[in-house]
Amino acid sequence: QVPLVESGGGLVQPGGSLRLSCAASEIRFSINYMGWYRQAPGKEREMVAIVLSGGTTNYADSVKGRFTISRDNAKNTVYLQMNNVKPEDTAVYFCNFRGVFVHQNYWGQGTQVTVSS
Repeated sequence: QVPLVESGGGLVQPGGSLRLSCAASEIRFSINYMGWYRQAPGKEREMVAIVLSGGTTNYADSVKGRFTISRDNAKNTVYLQMNNVKPEDTAVYFCNFRGVFVHQNYWGQGTQVTVSS
């Protein structure tokens, strides 16, 4: 098991900003895929944003233009910059790292993001 350490969650007002980070300190393989997912109460986990090793990104329609995913390969870290947040962004956010092989699929413990005035 590879530990992924998330940070940056918390309480933010609507229209505000928040930056999430997720780092893997004991990776022994090339990380092809880094992603952020979220799960709101009573809902299924959904993809928020992903970034591939070559820099290709993909976003959920609900966050396009507001969230930006980026990665620092030297630090094995992925970031999620969240701007103009909305109450519907409230959820537990999970990071996900994947290598080339199927078994190389690891999740963070989750960090709570609450958007409320």
